Amino acid sequence: MLGPVILAASRSDRMRRLISAAPVTKQVVDRFIPGETVDDIVPVVEDLTSRGLELTMDVVGEDITSPEQAAAARDAYLRLIDRIKDLELGPRVEMSVKLSMFGQALPGGHELALANVRPVVEAAAAIGTTVTLDAEDHTTLDSMFAIHEELRKDFPQTGCVIQAYLFRTEADARRLAASGSRVRLVKGAYKEPAEVAYQNKHEIDKAYVRILRTLMEGDGYPMVGSHDPRLISIAQELARTAGRKLDEYEFQMLFGIRGEEHLRLAAEGHRMRVYTAYGTDWYGYFMRRLAEKPANLRFFLRSMISRG
Repeated sequence: MLGPVILAASRSDRMRRLISAAPVTKQVVDRFIPGETVDDIVPVVEDLTSRGLELTMDVVGEDITSPEQAAAARDAYLRLIDRIKDLELGPRVEMSVKLSMFGQALPGGHELALANVRPVVEAAAAIGTTVTLDAEDHTTLDSMFAIHEELRKDFPQTGCVIQAYLFRTEADARRLAASGSRVRLVKGAYKEPAEVAYQNKHEIDKAYVRILRTLMEGDGYPMVGSHDPRLISIAQELARTAGRKLDEYEFQMLFGIRGEEHLRLAAEGHRMRVYTAYGTDWYGYFMRRLAEKPANLRFFLRSMISRG
């Protein structure tokens, strides 16, 4: 039951100030967010790719309040893509973007977010990689899916994320499981009301499996976003049953969580992509990582106690 409380705290300025001021916070945040700048992240990218892993990169930051901030977010991704080009790692490193960071919540935000994300998608395609549109709370999804559809007209490899805990997602999965699509399935990490989302973990897990079966049996490219050992095993079985080869789907996990499992899956020949975030506006991202898994919260609290 702590998850909803933590998610509520992720929107609290008071909690942001309190947690940011704690001496231990940076030490713990570094477990999930291994740098603040492009220069910080380059060695991480080189290390992970040298181990047979692929990456999806997220420049953290969501609470955009002006068109200027949205443009700055766009430019941050363009700088990242330039560095990935210099490293000649384009085919191994994609981008994940939250449209809220590109101005989606501002007046005229749908058009603004599309205008800001398009140059990022174009630049990614130019170095042989792509962009995945992250899902946020349910009120933003119609806009996200419309932008996804628009981008795919010119860049069909553009991916999107769907969330198992939302009632709508089974229908979304059937629509998206088409040839050429790239769809990441996650459980969901936002506080959603009972009118639109499952609240019980068991129900969420059952929905996840149903939706994953739809994706595996479809004609698109499923991306399995989970750290749950049981769901990973189920995903492998669903892939085998659907006749998928190892390069016809992939696993995705967060940087800092189950690192040994990343390497194990890669060693078995699976495509294993590490979701790697960096930047200074880390608070919302960090709090959702705590909410997603009780072990993350325990790690944070133990660290605070030991440092105390």
